Amino acid sequence: MVNFVPLGERVIVKPTEQDQQTKGGIYLPDTAKEKPQEGEIVAVGPGRVSDDGNRIPMELSKGDKVIYSKFAGTEYKDGDDEYLILRESDILAKIS
Repeated sequence: MVNFVPLGERVIVKPTEQDQQTKGGIYLPDTAKEKPQEGEIVAVGPGRVSDDGNRIPMELSKGDKVIYSKFAGTEYKDGDDEYLILRESDILAKIS
């Protein structure tokens, strides 16, 4: 459960955990892991407002699994949970 709500065309993504062990059996320290690029959307803003004042609805919804740009967004930690706040345009694809 997220204790905050995104505004405008922003979404909150919970990055998926990466494997801590390689296929060969070597354990990776946190410093050697790459930033995740996949996650699940846990909250969606209402969408952006166009120049003429109409709201453009979001194409994404809560529960969608997505791939996003590697260095996009703002990291936010709420207790022990880590989230990423992204613009809808930073999301590259939905995973079906």
